[in-house]
Order: sequence, then structure tokens, then C-alpha cells
Amino acid sequence: MKLIVGLGNPGKEYEGTRHNCGFRVVDAFADLLSIDIDRDGFKGVYGKFKLDDEDVILFKPLTFMNLSGTAVQEIVHYFKIKPEDIVVIFDDMALKPGLIRLRLNGSSGGQKGMQNIIDNLGTSEIKRIRVGIGEPEYNAIDYVLGKPTKEEKGKIDEAIEKAKLALRDYLNRDFHYAMSIYNGGDNT
Repeated sequence: MKLIVGLGNPGKEYEGTRHNCGFRVVDAFADLLSIDIDRDGFKGVYGKFKLDDEDVILFKPLTFMNLSGTAVQEIVHYFKIKPEDIVVIFDDMALKPGLIRLRLNGSSGGQKGMQNIIDNLGTSEIKRIRVGIGEPEYNAIDYVLGKPTKEEKGKIDEAIEKAKLALRDYLNRDFHYAMSIYNGGDNT
């Protein structure tokens, strides 16, 4: 069983913010496959489908970003999912808007939702897809909870599309293959 987790904050006031890139990627991927993310549970919402006789869960924690690990821990323990079968998608200020980076493991890079998942699961051996939102010129909290400019939005939308396709390639081939395609300098 595989678990794909998109990080974000619940509520209308957070829709379209930079911090909700993870939610947007999971929603875009669900749309690509015509999967409904309409089941409530594990402090979030999720959808489930089969791919080549393997269950895949698309999950959006509704605990707010910084507490995402509590929800992820619940669903992981319930379905007995191994850390190597988890992919977490989140926004990253260290990447320019429009870029994505896939990593097999490592630190959270300061992303508090990812850090909370690492802390709750007790491992940093978790795959992740980072979606670039760019460096703030002002307060980081206001920046991530703010909406991107028109130009940034276009680039972030492109990154959401790339991340969606990276998930497709990961599930159809493997994560190393997806990394070889999407970790180029400009992700083209």
C-alpha cells in the first residue's frame, strides 16, 4: 500500500495560498485519475484506489500544517504503511516558483509540517516532492499564508502540474525514474 500526502491548511481563508501547494497537487492528481477525496478519517480527508493490485491512498491532513504528523501517524498505523511507501508533497521557499524537487529522504529543510511528520514517524526516510514558492521579501509566515502574485501563480500552477505528473510516473515506474525526469535545473 502506498500513501500520498499533500500538506496544507484547511479552510476557505487558506485556499489559494502558497502554503497549500501540497493540497493542490493531491487534488490535481485525484482529478487526473477521477478519484474522489471524500472520506473523512485520521484527522483528514482521503481517497483510495487500486493500481496494479496495490492500494494507493491520497490524503490531506486537516490538522493545520504544523501538526500534519499526528494525522499522518494515525493513517500510517491504521493501514500499516511502511515509511518507504509514503510520499509527502509540500511548499518550499528555497525553490523558485515553478520548480519542483523530488527527494528520497533527508531533513525537513525547515518546513514545519514535514518536520512534524518526521518527528511523529521517527524517521526521515520519507520520499517528498517539494514545490517551489520562492523566498519571501518580508515575514515568512505572512508570505506562506499569502496568495501569490499573478506571475508567481502561473509558475506555481506549472509546478503543481509537474508534481502531478511526477506522482503519475512514480506510481507507474518508480521514484528514481520520476527523480531523473523532474529534478532537472528548470524541470522541463
